Amino acid sequence: MIHIGVIGSGSWATAMIKMLTDNAIEKQIHWWVRKEEDIDYIKQYRHNPSYLSAVEIKLEKVQLVAEVKAVFAASDIIILNTPAAYLEDALKDLAPEDFKGKLMVSAIKGIVPSIKLIVGEYLNRKFDVGLGDTVVIGGPCHAEEVSLEKLSYLTFASKNTANAATVEQYFQSHYIKTVESNDLLGVEYGAVLKNIYALAGGICHGLGYGDNFQAVLISNAIREMEYFVNAIDPQPREINKSAYLGDLLVTAYSQFSRNRTFGTMIGKGYSVKSAQLEMNMVAEGYFASDCIQDIIFKHQLEMPICNTVYNILYKQEPAASAVRKLTDKLT
Repeated sequence: MIHIGVIGSGSWATAMIKMLTDNAIEKQIHWWVRKEEDIDYIKQYRHNPSYLSAVEIKLEKVQLVAEVKAVFAASDIIILNTPAAYLEDALKDLAPEDFKGKLMVSAIKGIVPSIKLIVGEYLNRKFDVGLGDTVVIGGPCHAEEVSLEKLSYLTFASKNTANAATVEQYFQSHYIKTVESNDLLGVEYGAVLKNIYALAGGICHGLGYGDNFQAVLISNAIREMEYFVNAIDPQPREINKSAYLGDLLVTAYSQFSRNRTFGTMIGKGYSVKSAQLEMNMVAEGYFASDCIQDIIFKHQLEMPICNTVYNILYKQEPAASAVRKLTDKLT
């Protein structure tokens, strides 16, 4: 029997537990939940007390674990599903030998802020995990819709597509369809960038810009995304596929998008700190904006939408004037 470990206990991790347990293939799941009191609650009531509380946890298929190292020791496949900003802390007690023989999967759509690396590159440099032994999960798939069993598509990307195929089979169900890709870096960077563009869309919404402008903004954003990923990792790719354009669209427009919500609050005049406190959830685009800006500078790229979001969030440029300048650069 295959053993799968899940690191993280937020809404996306909880949705992942649901997907894995609704899948027909027999497996044992080892789920790291950070808080002991949450473990006790889940054992008693079969629901996560903090996120997606309507999802029933099938305890006969899930072992709740308080130690990350124990999850690694017990599992063949490890799925990382914490906010990117918390990943280093979650893995702080692990060494490269703990990763030997493990197939690593990143469901994190963000950049590790302290070292400004996407997760695949972080695992490679910190723990000597080969990029071929890493699978990235992308695509338009909000946790809230998974909890409602709304039909969703996930993309599994790896430089070794056999590993992508191995992982995707454990997610397929009547409401989850899967797609394979060999574009590991493109899918992962695309997932990071779409959060920044959703922030931009939210800022513009908060400022009172309408649907006509939002359409222009997002059509420019997908071209900016293509320009970026082709500069970082040149290879043939179709940017209109669901892992890129699809994920961008749902994050930019959906009521469930925390990045759009965060951006809307900024556009309405909230400070970054007050918006973060009120949301009580991580908007990955905030940290991603700072990290992507370094890459833009390093490669001397022209990225007006990313630059605008960065200037608003980190340079305290007034949102109204920053977006007004951006409107002259869009087509």
